Amino acid sequence: MSAKAVSELSGKEILYKYFEGTGLVNSPFAFHVKTGDDFNQIAGSYEWLTKAGKGVIKPDQLIKRRGKMGLVKIGSPEELSDWFKKRANSHVQVGKSLGRLHTFIVEPFCAHQEFDEMYIAIFSTREEDTIMFYEHGGVDIGDVESKARFLKVPVQVDNNLMSPTQEQLDTLVGVELPNFEVVKKFVDLLYKAYKELHFTYLEINPFVFVDNQIHILDLAAKLDETANFICSDKWRSRHTPMSAPMPVDFPAPFGRDLTEEEQFIANMDAKTGASLKLTILNRKGRVWTMVAGGGASVVFTDTVCDLGGASELANYGEYSGDPSESQTFEYAKTILSIMTEGEPRSDGKVLIIGGSIANFTNVAKTFGGIVKAFETYITKLKEHKVTVYVRRGGPNYQEGLRCLKDAAAKLELPVHVFGPETHMTAIVGAALGTHALPSVPIEPKTTGQFLLSPERNTAGTERQPASPAPTSTDAKPLDQSTFRGLFENDTKAIIWGQQAKAIQGMLDFDYVCRRDTPSVVASTYPFTGDNKQKYYFGQKEVLIPAYKSMAKAFATHPEASVMVTFASMRSVYETVLEALEFPQLKVIAIIAEGVPENQTRKLLKVAAERGVTLIGPATVGGIKPGCFKIGNTGGMMDNILSSKLYRPGSVAYVSRSGGMSNELNNIISQNTNGVYEGIAIGGDRYPGSTYVEHIARYQADDRVKMIVLLGEVGGTEEYKIVDMLNRGEITKPLVAWCIGTCADHITSDVQFGHAGASANSNGETAACKNAALRSVGAIVPSSFDELGNKIRDTYDILVAYGAIVPQPEVPPPPVPMDYAWARELGLIRKPASFMTSICDERGEELIYGGVPITKVLESELGIGGVLGLLWFQKSLPAYANKFIEICLMLTADHGPAVSGAHNTIVCARAGKDLISSLTSGLLTIGDRFGGALDGAARQFSNAMDNGWSPMQFVNEMGIQKKHIMGIGHRVKSINNPDKRVEILKRFAMDKSEFTQETPLLEFALEVEKITTAKKPNLILNVDGAIGVIFVDILRQSKLFTPAEAQETIDIGTLNGLFVLGRSIGFIGHYLDQSRLKQGLYRHPWDDISYIMPERNS
Repeated sequence: MSAKAVSELSGKEILYKYFEGTGLVNSPFAFHVKTGDDFNQIAGSYEWLTKAGKGVIKPDQLIKRRGKMGLVKIGSPEELSDWFKKRANSHVQVGKSLGRLHTFIVEPFCAHQEFDEMYIAIFSTREEDTIMFYEHGGVDIGDVESKARFLKVPVQVDNNLMSPTQEQLDTLVGVELPNFEVVKKFVDLLYKAYKELHFTYLEINPFVFVDNQIHILDLAAKLDETANFICSDKWRSRHTPMSAPMPVDFPAPFGRDLTEEEQFIANMDAKTGASLKLTILNRKGRVWTMVAGGGASVVFTDTVCDLGGASELANYGEYSGDPSESQTFEYAKTILSIMTEGEPRSDGKVLIIGGSIANFTNVAKTFGGIVKAFETYITKLKEHKVTVYVRRGGPNYQEGLRCLKDAAAKLELPVHVFGPETHMTAIVGAALGTHALPSVPIEPKTTGQFLLSPERNTAGTERQPASPAPTSTDAKPLDQSTFRGLFENDTKAIIWGQQAKAIQGMLDFDYVCRRDTPSVVASTYPFTGDNKQKYYFGQKEVLIPAYKSMAKAFATHPEASVMVTFASMRSVYETVLEALEFPQLKVIAIIAEGVPENQTRKLLKVAAERGVTLIGPATVGGIKPGCFKIGNTGGMMDNILSSKLYRPGSVAYVSRSGGMSNELNNIISQNTNGVYEGIAIGGDRYPGSTYVEHIARYQADDRVKMIVLLGEVGGTEEYKIVDMLNRGEITKPLVAWCIGTCADHITSDVQFGHAGASANSNGETAACKNAALRSVGAIVPSSFDELGNKIRDTYDILVAYGAIVPQPEVPPPPVPMDYAWARELGLIRKPASFMTSICDERGEELIYGGVPITKVLESELGIGGVLGLLWFQKSLPAYANKFIEICLMLTADHGPAVSGAHNTIVCARAGKDLISSLTSGLLTIGDRFGGALDGAARQFSNAMDNGWSPMQFVNEMGIQKKHIMGIGHRVKSINNPDKRVEILKRFAMDKSEFTQETPLLEFALEVEKITTAKKPNLILNVDGAIGVIFVDILRQSKLFTPAEAQETIDIGTLNGLFVLGRSIGFIGHYLDQSRLKQGLYRHPWDDISYIMPERNS
């Protein structure tokens, strides 16, 4: 929901901050006290209360007419404290809602006379803002709409032009008003604040002018929450530092305090791009729902109520927008935890898992989360005798339903599973016991079927009779039709954004519709350069240009009349405003959700002036079978084929919901000869185009034989359809249903589905709209459950009258499936090009050696632990992790003179980049520099394995004329030991920490005694110490088999430690040379011996 009510304190703080520099408005620092707070302690920090000695306290929980209800107290700090203690945590009845008082606003008392009180309100509609002013305000104002003066300000793109004139303000305020000039200035600035701060509603009743300042005494307001990215700094209170979270308080409706579970889901929702909503209506209810999709969630709730289940309805909510498996698990787990609390009921409980046919959500992935939740709660589910009813469709739904059925059988849980061949809400009646279970489909549909030619029946089942397409006399070819719609079979589009999947989906649709050429001619995206991108048109590869400049894209492709923009809510306003400058455009589809309402209204105005149809925002788009589809509309190819969207039918529809539009495709295809055109106008309060516009088009197009309208609770747009029917402007059969009838059965204030789905008056309820439509001749079912039957009955009448003449179905051409999706469905297999066993980034969380990254961090494994997981695929003991880290520290650097550091420095001074300089140094590592770790490990371990004594080992190396790797140092000796080696020996010998045997280290130390007796500098060096201790870890930690330990040595793992450690130092040398700004290095001549051949005379 975009327009959300704010607390009075938040609303006032936002205005006080705005007016602070003007001196016009008194801006006190009011504060909240909540149940459990120490009133005196909080109040003591506000100097104004102790100085004035008088204040006002009242609940700040979206309660209207608090003064009339005795919920306002004026008095001393002591009196306010006593009143707070008495009222806090008490319950009061407000209308239909019984709620608990828990949050109160305390502010200064402003002494004034009743005749000083004034009223002002500002609210927004699609085309204008309205300012209401009345010179008499207060609790006894009465019917203000019949008394106040109104000023309407039309929407303008330029905020400066969207302002009342001085003459208009004179008329609104009334020049005879005392302090007229001050009040007029306040009204003018207040409206500017309303626009700039993205209020959608603002009522101040009353305000007074006292002591040369305006005092705002009582305020109710709504903010457009979607404008947070614009206004977050402006919405901060004066108390809040810039680094703190945005503190605007959006309270729950009175009587709807969020439960712990609701708050948990709300927090999840705030952290994801998916939509997760949950409202608990009756914790002890028998009927629970878990529905995918905003529109579908309303429809399922409607049907439960329409079939008599309102009193047992336990919850309302939705999960949509392609949530991950883990998010779905948490959502399902939350519902199951509440559902199975308390004592079991003798009649058991039902869980309805429903949804419309998804456009892009991977159903199998989300159902995986539901299965995990079932497994977690199976004991309690059985204890509470829960029966589950499932109906779902969309991408990979077959696998999702199969997994659910398999899990149910394994868990012995009663689950009834249905796909899109079953009417969406048919399971509701079965769950409530008012209807029988739906019948099993004649032909089970599978995603893989469209890999085969559609006319071939390979499933071994009886095919359902096809609903034939219209005859040629009913559907005129484009060149013969007198009416040209928004989309035809030659429509061309430009796509804004990097949306390869959506573009390929559009091209696949074009191909199956037998279009001669693709509908997408180009894409545009300002963050990439001009290029060409590869797609498929059937089997053929095609290149579609992508442009950095939108202007260049439209100039290069003048035939493009449609733009589909996937720009985000942050950039879509500027994107569409730019697009509206191109006269060739006739349609712009805005997919983004969360577009601020003020921006949408400005786009509507410009689009109307330019004659451009906007579809959206917050829409999946629209589809015209046989011609064109917008983005992801219609879902995957299997749904397009099963709903016969590859060729035109005779039924056109319009709805708000994208998910429900897909469901309408399904319903219409099952009950008629198919869809002619379908538009989802979008779920926002101000959709770019309206029901009226599209129904008027359908009425004018003789290819449309009947119309379907899916309206919603909230707004009054459906009454314009009533007026059109009354005036005889709609003559074609209109089947209509407005969803949201459940609102009449639910007493608490619940936001249903979309931002626009909220009834602000009785006339905006779904029931009133349905009654009004029925009264003027629209065909209105008794519930959504009967919608398909009404559509079928109407279609049959048209066929009987000869308005539609069915024809045999012509199968579409087969469309190849994308490799990635076919693999996802398990339909194909292919040898992998690579194999990996250490890391997996495909899931929701990065995994190192089988351990999730969060556990790696929480367990504080450190670099040593990470190296163990990635190099050895094992969780090493803490002492081994520490040893690895010590090795990395000890080998990090050995000064600039060694060959690797020298190379790095020379390269850095030549102006090369970090990677090149680092590589130059690393390439010197080998047998002569840094390669002794592996050599030492091999030689010493082979000696022990051969059963040699230390003396035998030394003698054998002498016989073979080989140096003992890891023995000897150029500078250090037995008398001047290497501190690094001493640290390693001390650590490995400390058995309180290094809790394993170290036989190879002990062997090496015995060898050192022999070699140093010959020459004092033949000590065990760092390479040798690291090598032998590491072999001891491999062999004695009991984590590695002998074969694994030997393989680790043989493949050069130990040298990897030196490479990793020394990289730290090489990078340090590069950064050091860069900071010192050293020039190109040239080796001095006097350090080079020039040995030239003698010159012949």
